[in-house]
Amino acid sequence: MTTTHPSQAIPATLVPGDGIGPEITDAVVEILEVAGAPFAWDVQHGGMAAIAAGGDPLPPALLDSIRRTRLALKGPLTTPVGGGFRSVNVRLREEFKLYANVRPARTLIPGGRYEDIDIVLVRENLEGLYVGFEHYIPIDGDPQAAAISSGVNTRAGSRRIAEFAFDYAVRNGRKKVTIVHKANVLKALTGIFLEAAKDVARRYEGRVAVDDRIVDACAMQLVLDPWRFDVIVTTNLFGDILSDEIAGLVGGLGMAPGANIGEDAAIFEAVHGSAPDIAGRGVANPLALLLAAAMMLDHVGHGTTARRVRDAIDGVLREDGVRTGDLHGRASTRDITAALVRRLR
Repeated sequence: MTTTHPSQAIPATLVPGDGIGPEITDAVVEILEVAGAPFAWDVQHGGMAAIAAGGDPLPPALLDSIRRTRLALKGPLTTPVGGGFRSVNVRLREEFKLYANVRPARTLIPGGRYEDIDIVLVRENLEGLYVGFEHYIPIDGDPQAAAISSGVNTRAGSRRIAEFAFDYAVRNGRKKVTIVHKANVLKALTGIFLEAAKDVARRYEGRVAVDDRIVDACAMQLVLDPWRFDVIVTTNLFGDILSDEIAGLVGGLGMAPGANIGEDAAIFEAVHGSAPDIAGRGVANPLALLLAAAMMLDHVGHGTTARRVRDAIDGVLREDGVRTGDLHGRASTRDITAALVRRLR
């Protein structure tokens, strides 16, 4: 199924996802339509819905669509437990070489534990411990007595993600990049990352400030004084953990959009799970996916529309007080969608 738009339409793949995915995707598509977003959607299925249809959580039709459009908005996909299935999100990143994961966190609702948070985490997406080089060692008759996992960071990959982070800072008027590592212990694996990032930082002297933090110190300082951070760039596993911590500063994963960007494709997503326990009840929060769609608008050069969407979100949450249950409100998915549509008309 494809939905067409005006002559300047931009082809994009839409993956509704599992659980609450179809509900929040429908809401976001409706809101984007009213906002005047330029996307012409090619709807494809992945995850459990795709397994039910053909036995593969990432069917060829979905992959072919993203190869063609080079742009996708994705709801949460469930990876089945067991059965030999690898994470569908990791597979997508590898398939399209989406080396940069971008996770912004911004305070949307005042009065919480932290005010005025505005942090962007840039995570290397293809290397580190997520390469999945793992095996067991048998000892004394136990075939899985010891488990070994190897991480791989390359100088080229580390340089590439650092350049992305510093370029992002320049383009978006950011003041500082913090390099996060564990080079005091993992001297080779994260030492090469720190060295490459510092080399890149020298090219930005006078434009972007730089400092570095050991990951455990960074985790503590994010809780004690998050306002010291602006853009954070780090390795794959550290970025996975710290991005969720940062989301917690602004209310949780229901407010956390993400982008996975490579040279030839970009996939934008809600980073929360599929929440099957509330699927079909009409209470899901669509804002993470909507914020991801705003990032997608920025990516294709429609920053004005992206700002309108973000302003509408701010107005609905702060002035109208329309909030879903995870934000301590009583609004349904339909209620918050209608409120956003009113703001954008």
